[in-house]
Amino acid sequence: MTKQPLIELQNVSFQYEYTNVLDHISLTINEGDFLALLGPNGSGKSTMLKLILGLLKPTSGKVMLFGQDANKFNHREWIGYVSQKSNSFNSGFPATVKEVVASGLVKSLGLFKRKAPNQDKLVIEALQSVGMESFVQRNIGELSGGQQQRVFIARALVAKPKLLILDEPTVGIDYENVQAFYDLVAHLNARHNMTLMLVTHDVDVVSSKISHVACLNKTIHFHGFKDDYVNLTKDELSEWYGMSVRKIHSHKEEPTK
Repeated sequence: MTKQPLIELQNVSFQYEYTNVLDHISLTINEGDFLALLGPNGSGKSTMLKLILGLLKPTSGKVMLFGQDANKFNHREWIGYVSQKSNSFNSGFPATVKEVVASGLVKSLGLFKRKAPNQDKLVIEALQSVGMESFVQRNIGELSGGQQQRVFIARALVAKPKLLILDEPTVGIDYENVQAFYDLVAHLNARHNMTLMLVTHDVDVVSSKISHVACLNKTIHFHGFKDDYVNLTKDELSEWYGMSVRKIHSHKEEPTK
């Protein structure tokens, strides 16, 4: 059965004024993939995400989402996004877990529309998927970093997206909670066929769970199966990144079910 491409970057370049940030990027993420996007600081990862999320338009080339030109794509609720929460979230913000998760329905309902008749049910289902339903009435600021990040995943999932983008989501979370976090997203991929794009530096931690790897430093230097990435040499990686980088280890364990 042929998998549907959810993201296609076709020879995409992007410039800020006269600075070339991305140079002829071509990348495809298919339905059911769990892709880890790797690259040093300043490699263009954030710019690539903004192009996919519709926050920027390419200088040249084309961005396709679910088989449609991104300029004409009008189902943004199909894409969930979780950012680097830990560095920016105000823990004193006066909102309950329920309110935070419900805010994820804005894209599908519209900013000024009344709440969906099944909103409470959708919120509980999203919280159940991340094991946080018992915290529904708690203030978000009372939770640990790992618990807060689970709530933000629920917020991204409440509109039933087909693709989830995670931008270095474990920054500031302790090691034990990082492991639990990656077990959770691997479960979403394996059991719920959620397509995942993960920007990460935790390559060793997540290596047993991903299916594909893309290496970015202004252009795509590698894009393929995780097992093929494992066979690359350190010299190849250092040449691409201009620095010494860690290689992931080859793990034979199956993704968490």
